[in-house]
Amino acid sequence: MQESLQKRALTRFVIRLGLVSLFADFTYEGSHAILGSFLARLGAGPILVGLVAGAGEMLGYGIRLFSGRYADKTRRYWPIMGVGYAVNLLAVPALALVTTLTPAIALIFSERLGKGLRNPSRNVVLAQAGEQLGHGRAFGIHALLDQTGAFLGPLTVAGVVAASGYHLAFAVLLLPAILALALLRYAHALAPAPKHRPITHLSMQLPPLYFGYLAFAALTVMGFAHFIVFSYHLTLTHRLAAPWIPILYALAMVASGLIALPVGALYDRWGLKVLYAVPLLTLATNPLIFLAQSPLLIGLGTILWGMALGIQGSVMRAGVTRLSQPEQRGSAYGLFDAGFGLAWMIGSILMGWLYAATPQDLVWFASATELLSLVLLSWVLRHLPATTQA
Repeated sequence: MQESLQKRALTRFVIRLGLVSLFADFTYEGSHAILGSFLARLGAGPILVGLVAGAGEMLGYGIRLFSGRYADKTRRYWPIMGVGYAVNLLAVPALALVTTLTPAIALIFSERLGKGLRNPSRNVVLAQAGEQLGHGRAFGIHALLDQTGAFLGPLTVAGVVAASGYHLAFAVLLLPAILALALLRYAHALAPAPKHRPITHLSMQLPPLYFGYLAFAALTVMGFAHFIVFSYHLTLTHRLAAPWIPILYALAMVASGLIALPVGALYDRWGLKVLYAVPLLTLATNPLIFLAQSPLLIGLGTILWGMALGIQGSVMRAGVTRLSQPEQRGSAYGLFDAGFGLAWMIGSILMGWLYAATPQDLVWFASATELLSLVLLSWVLRHLPATTQA
């Protein structure tokens, strides 16, 4: 009976934290739906767009290495989350005030840094709840609410772009940003009490399989096109009218959100085997996005892209908990995200450079990285102890 009450309380907490992410994703995913088109309107070329997309992710993921380790040392998870959410969200509506590339890029980088600062702490808090709920369930519920905001934000932005243009679209995102910050205190009130483990010297001696898993994740994301590059391509080729691009992004967010819960449940049953889906989905995605001319095929590619993104954002990160000790999880998440971000930066820059040659070269490169990642995941699964596989 007591265990059932605890699980219900933890579920309510995960839902509250998910509502914070709903409005946060409404804000920054709404902006991401139009950033590629916005940069194109400001005069950016494909190599610069790839650099901005990749370097922004690298900054956002790289800072997690330090913020995660700091969180492990201090246990100040909620203050770190508060600062990170504020920087992450308030940079978005500020884009309404810019008309040139330099301040636009600075704000894009600031938004990514804020997200990177708060994510390891948020993941640790979710992992604490998942110790009783099941990590796949906790991350899956959170991802579902998260992706609901990621759907509503781009859809709202599409309507504003159609009616009034890009600057007003960024401005209206101030409201969900404020709501997310207000709800963060509401979520904190139900946070589970942390287990009081002694704060000792924390070693970064993570097991070799952790690094094999990190290498697998890095290869998958190197071949995963950032939506900034995707939307830039659609704008440059005039495959779709401007308001349809954020609608396409909203479609991807629906696919991402809908897959989160069932994949979370499968992860709790089957373990890391479910991650074979990420490279397989991405292998099909890139040709449809960059080579197809039919809006229907582009739409199909977008749905597959969203599904791969949903798995990356939920169970791929949940897998870190199987390969690290609870006392090291902030550091483990930080290192994982730093490596993930570095790989995404390298992949995005290479994709921008290859796209400047031909889109076909981009697709060949991406396909090669996904095939290599499948081989590496097979190696990790062969060497994974039976007690951690499910």
